[in-house]
Amino acid sequence: MPIIDNAVYVAGHRIDNPTNLEDTFEYMKAKKGMAWIGMFRPTPDEIQQVAHEFALHPLAIEDALTGHQRSKLERYGDILFLVLRPARYDDASETVEFGELHVFVGPDFVVTIRHAESPDLARVRARLENQPGLLARGPEAVLYAILDEVVDEYFPVVDGVENDIDEIEDALFGGGDPGLSQRIYELSREVIAFQRATQPLAEMVEGLLRGADKYGVDIELQRALRDVHDHVLKAIDRLSGFRAILENALTVNATLVTQRQTDTALVQNEQVKKISGWAAILFGPTLVGTVYGMNFEYMPELDWVLGYPMALALMAATSAALYLTFKRRRWL
Repeated sequence: MPIIDNAVYVAGHRIDNPTNLEDTFEYMKAKKGMAWIGMFRPTPDEIQQVAHEFALHPLAIEDALTGHQRSKLERYGDILFLVLRPARYDDASETVEFGELHVFVGPDFVVTIRHAESPDLARVRARLENQPGLLARGPEAVLYAILDEVVDEYFPVVDGVENDIDEIEDALFGGGDPGLSQRIYELSREVIAFQRATQPLAEMVEGLLRGADKYGVDIELQRALRDVHDHVLKAIDRLSGFRAILENALTVNATLVTQRQTDTALVQNEQVKKISGWAAILFGPTLVGTVYGMNFEYMPELDWVLGYPMALALMAATSAALYLTFKRRRWL
């Protein structure tokens, strides 16, 4: 069901649960209350129905229908339109999942359109209904509570990313994981996407605070929004630090990979030297033996009594000379 919750509030209390949008609009007119309509992946017709009743701007409706918007705050007369990018950390895959939430805030209504499971707006609604004094402050109170929930849900995600970075730092000097570069790169992309979701939020809250006096926002709500702003800045600062760490980690990993390759090449070079040295040592006796193995009738020292011992001595002397030469050059 696209409409998750549909209620009308008077003085901070829920007075009815209309079964359809038409009844909601009638209750609002009769009771002069505030409507809060929560929708989850609604159809275009349902969005257009709400847009017609509340006179929502066509450009905002186009964004809501299209989806895949960046975080932003826009004002159309006395109606605010916000796009929020909530985040959720998936422990199983160690990845960050981003949702999309559209919020329309008018003088006497709030419409929320979720395109993902996060954030848990049922929890936000329950919290506000348990604080009728806060809810009685109107749509701005609902907007504050939604912003607070989105920002609060950022911090478990930030902690999850930080844990992944700790694992990467441990793996950097742990012997060389061949997939480490890819993991660093993928996590860097997630951090950048996270920054794109959070950084505009700070400007959005600042914009709400700048217009608070002009639009008569309650002073307590202004203080609450400043608290949300502080939390957003903390998240942004941590993410900026993560990005710098990952950039350094990618550089360090590339350096370590190059060093390991160099060390491996040096070891292989030493082994080649040893093999080449022994091959050269064995080449001397082989050459002598090959010469005296030729089947010629007339060869020097064939009939000499000391010819055989001389050949053996020549082989040994050649090998010894080569061995000492290579040993001095540290090939062996």
